[in-house]
Amino acid sequence: MPRFFYVVRDTKGKRITGIEEGNSQEEIINRLQAKELIVIAVAPEVEETSPGQKTKLLPRFKFKTQHWRITGEDLTLFCRQLATLLGAGVTIMKSLEIISLQVSSRRLYNTIKDLEKNMESGLSLHEAMAKHPRIFSELWINLVESGEASGNLAIILNRLANYLERNAAFKRKIISALIYPTILMIASIGALLFLTIKIIPTFAELFKGFNVNLPTLTKILVSISFFIRRAILLIFILIIFGLWVLRKYIQTRQGRRVYEKFKLGLPIFGGFFRAVAVERFSSEMSTLVESGVPILYSLEITERSVGNLILADIIHNIKEDVRQGRPLSQPLERSGFFEPMVVQMITVGEEIGELSQMFKKINAFYQEYIETYLTRFTSMFEPLMLIFMGVVVGIMVVGMFLPIFQIARIAG
Repeated sequence: MPRFFYVVRDTKGKRITGIEEGNSQEEIINRLQAKELIVIAVAPEVEETSPGQKTKLLPRFKFKTQHWRITGEDLTLFCRQLATLLGAGVTIMKSLEIISLQVSSRRLYNTIKDLEKNMESGLSLHEAMAKHPRIFSELWINLVESGEASGNLAIILNRLANYLERNAAFKRKIISALIYPTILMIASIGALLFLTIKIIPTFAELFKGFNVNLPTLTKILVSISFFIRRAILLIFILIIFGLWVLRKYIQTRQGRRVYEKFKLGLPIFGGFFRAVAVERFSSEMSTLVESGVPILYSLEITERSVGNLILADIIHNIKEDVRQGRPLSQPLERSGFFEPMVVQMITVGEEIGELSQMFKKINAFYQEYIETYLTRFTSMFEPLMLIFMGVVVGIMVVGMFLPIFQIARIAG
């Protein structure tokens, strides 16, 4: 029987796509309208053959992909759509087929098609996802495996989608908070470079015609300006090269450990970076434990995906203690990485059997702490930057006008 792709909207205006079998387009349209759906398009599958590829069936109204790379929003939407379709009773293969028609990432489209191919060959969903480790993290793969084993894949995916949406919203807040300080810093550096490269040399040429002995401050400013003008390209190349070498070093395990230890040891920002690490740890643990993943397995997954080697080593030690039968709160306290409040909440969670809820509360606390910290930082950054700019520009102005005062005094 012929198959037809359709696009409809429900009574709330939500767009729905799918595939139906029928004898004709009219039959499909009547069937959809009987469900009180607004039909936008119904089209039969047609054969499309690409050079060097097998013939495949595609709808006439294909949704065009808009970009190649896979963004966090693409993965979050994919997870949410898959959870919704599975929750509605649609099979995994049919769900993947429907979602592939709507993705905006060409790479994700190819990945979904590869998932379909691997599942047709007998692999489970988590095994097919494991073939794409750059796209699906350990958290994805292990949660999907847990959902397949328990038969609650739709529920697990729904929790994973909630986790991804919370993280995406949190990241957007952080980026929004850092945009203004970044713009202000770039503008300040640009203004200083303009004064150094353009204004100071103009004054220096002016002073040459008066044959006066320049003050020490003016000589220093002119020398700095002359050096920057002559070596600006070399300075730029050295900065780029230095950042590249630093990045390569940080990508090594030893370099990353040194970098993370340096961040956590900073006098003002160390506490902030520690809070970011604990926030991610609590977020992943709450999602895993709530999804029914055993505590040891949850710690193992979090150890590999927490994104901080120092914390990963601590989680490894905690995991070994828990394996020996000790409560989770004891190794947490002994590590010295977590604040007493976290340890106390975990202790209470273990005692009342609500560990996932306690991890959620810890995560909410640290998200609020990070947002408050960034808000205060941005409010303090502006006046500090303005004071810094005022001092630097003031020094430049004084250095340039001292010779003018000296010339005026000689002329008088």
